[in-house]
Amino acid sequence: MKFKAGIGVRTAPLATTYPMKLIIHGGFFSESQTNQEVKKAKQTALKEIVELGYKYLQDHTAFETVVYTVALLEDSELFNAGTGSQIQSDGKIRLSASLMDGKTLRFSGVINVEDVKNPICVAEKLQDYEDKVLSGKGAQEFARENGFDYYNPETPQRRMEYEQKLSDSIRLGTVGCVALDGDGNLAAATSTGGKGFEIPGRVSDSATAAGNYCNGFAGISCTGVGEDIVSGAVAAKIVTRVTDGMPLFFATEKTLDELKPFDGFAGIIGISANGDIYHADTHPYMVWALHDTQIQVFE
Repeated sequence: MKFKAGIGVRTAPLATTYPMKLIIHGGFFSESQTNQEVKKAKQTALKEIVELGYKYLQDHTAFETVVYTVALLEDSELFNAGTGSQIQSDGKIRLSASLMDGKTLRFSGVINVEDVKNPICVAEKLQDYEDKVLSGKGAQEFARENGFDYYNPETPQRRMEYEQKLSDSIRLGTVGCVALDGDGNLAAATSTGGKGFEIPGRVSDSATAAGNYCNGFAGISCTGVGEDIVSGAVAAKIVTRVTDGMPLFFATEKTLDELKPFDGFAGIIGISANGDIYHADTHPYMVWALHDTQIQVFE
């Protein structure tokens, strides 16, 4: 199958109504291959969250919906974002999240913020500020000044994992959401607790355009190894290719193929303005759920 790249400046497709769509991910995990209880718990949680998110989408914008849905994922201890995030090498939890509105093309995020419950909500608050991406102490001070109270996201399970120094393969995790609303607007949001045991100050892809990007043509949220995703500029590259006329499927597969020379570890979820919805990963396997009038969940 062949496609033609767009020539010159393209405008987003026009339509009076759009089929509403929603897709989420909960990162990668390997325990599902041997622990059926954990696998079932994640399937159930993702199904419930995507259903709540899709219901919310019925009378909210894509932008509002991705914030709402990622906050639900952050609140679940099953995923490495918000509550239940991984602990870094110095014993502290630092959270990163970003948000992009395909309608306004505004990107905002926080990097390595401590002691907040929902970093995606702090990222949302930054949408109206000139300085839209804050890190570390500055992000935390901004959160406190804007009503985000102290919250310890550590769970006993994460403390046990930290003490036992589990393998990297079990610590690959991020959450994300992409939504298409009834007015044809797209939005994408991504949140992570990091990879666990990393050097303090390490920056992943989740609060960058490499891991979370959206415009009027497509929205993408990534998970996997942050350094690999940044090296491949994955989210921004896929969205740019779709903008230039490439179908979402081809744009994704071409971009992920470009990670092969360095065995890049990444997974994506995405929706295009014409309603195409897609998910893919380079290694088994990303956990996901989508709602396209019917619910589908990873198996």
